[in-house]
Amino acid sequence: MNEKKAWALNGFLGLVLVLGLLAAGAALLVLDVSPIAGILLAGGAITLLTGLTIVQPNQAMVVTFFGSYSGTLRSSGMWLTIPFSTRKNVSLRVRNFNSAKLKVNDIEGNPIEIAAVIVFRVIDSAKATFDVDSYEQFVEIQSETALRHVANKYPYDTFEAEGYSLRGNSDEVATELARELQDRLSVAGVEVMEARLTHLAYSTEIASAMLQRQQAAAIIAARSKIVEGAVGMVQLAIAQLQRDGIIELDEERKAAMINNLLVAIVSDRAASPVINTGSLY
Repeated sequence: MNEKKAWALNGFLGLVLVLGLLAAGAALLVLDVSPIAGILLAGGAITLLTGLTIVQPNQAMVVTFFGSYSGTLRSSGMWLTIPFSTRKNVSLRVRNFNSAKLKVNDIEGNPIEIAAVIVFRVIDSAKATFDVDSYEQFVEIQSETALRHVANKYPYDTFEAEGYSLRGNSDEVATELARELQDRLSVAGVEVMEARLTHLAYSTEIASAMLQRQQAAAIIAARSKIVEGAVGMVQLAIAQLQRDGIIELDEERKAAMINNLLVAIVSDRAASPVINTGSLY
């Protein structure tokens, strides 16, 4: 059910109309000119009085008349709408939902703890009122469901150049979470304005082991980069020496030089130079 505008008359004008009908009815009754007309006018005034309502800023008033949806009032102020109608306030303000810390498994099967904050607002009061039982509870359940689904699609962390991870690509994960939430919450007339991860950690039972694994993976990745850079530096050094003709290196001397340079660059401790004052042979 889509939202539509309800019939409404300016409330102050409606109040003047009600008071005028009451005054006219009272005059007819007091003067005994036409008691029946006076009763009808007074009854009409009381009937119109039931249609007076006040809409607060950033709120919508959903109007139903004997079980039929009549429309929604969005403009703030006092209004005269359909008499004897039922009216329900729906907040249009921007709100936050902070999910609980959920324990889920990432794509590699590692148990992790994850939580998110969802910023949303109602944009269709009719859907929020009639298409779901309680849109606040609907937002809560669907947010946790979407968060679990997204967490299951990525590893907690990865040191590979390709692929996303929950820790390393939080912006991309948040964008996908917001997109999936919007698909789920459209039926309730809710717009998802932002979704962000607020908590991400390994579960306590594996936190220590995964920290060691993470440190080992980081060391391996760092060593790989160091070796790659060291090989490039050695190649540049040998090529420059040969290009400038500073020294002629045979295969044995070249191998010794490569060995010394690699040890000096790759070592995790400062190298202690040994000065050779004699011949290499």
